[in-house]
Amino acid sequence: MSLDIKVMPLGPISANCYILTDKKSRESAVIDPGDFNEALKNAVKDLNIKYILLTHGHFDHILGVCGLKEFTGAKVLIHKLDGDCLSDENKSLCSWECPGKQKKMSADILLSDNDKISIGDAVLRVMHTPGHTKGGVCYIYEKDKLIFSGDTLFCLSAGRSDFPGGSTKELFESLKRLRDLPGDYTVCPGHNKATTLDFERKNNRYMRAL
Repeated sequence: MSLDIKVMPLGPISANCYILTDKKSRESAVIDPGDFNEALKNAVKDLNIKYILLTHGHFDHILGVCGLKEFTGAKVLIHKLDGDCLSDENKSLCSWECPGKQKKMSADILLSDNDKISIGDAVLRVMHTPGHTKGGVCYIYEKDKLIFSGDTLFCLSAGRSDFPGGSTKELFESLKRLRDLPGDYTVCPGHNKATTLDFERKNNRYMRAL
């Protein structure tokens, strides 16, 4: 694999935070920092963090963004339809679970479907996958056949669509886009363990229902 990948469950409900490092250039990105604690600080202190990539704007995936940005100077990227979540704790649902914990900020780059993000020689593709939120995305790395699926697809499950901005119809359309990708991929979800796209095609009841 051309990327080094480290996963760290962080934040109030242990969302998976991923640290990606291009082996050749040593440029790095962090996906979904749900907290900025000593463990994450130690993990990134010697890295060249270029981007903070967010799969969506819910609190459990973003509460570490401000601290990480201040520590590293990295640019914050989120889909344009979830950008307001970074400054509004009602939209991020932070007010539901841990009111007052979210620091207001704005994204440096607002993403759209099929945007490309370079981390050294590695190029990630943005796939807009609404349903859990309006601006949910998956980050796809074709070279190593990786999908960072956020809260769209989990092992044997899928994201909830009953939060504000959610849509069951859009969630199933997003799952279909993932299902129809050619070949197999390792799926690195926002919660719980990794899986593969082939396994989910065969065993995930939501994908089987498509």
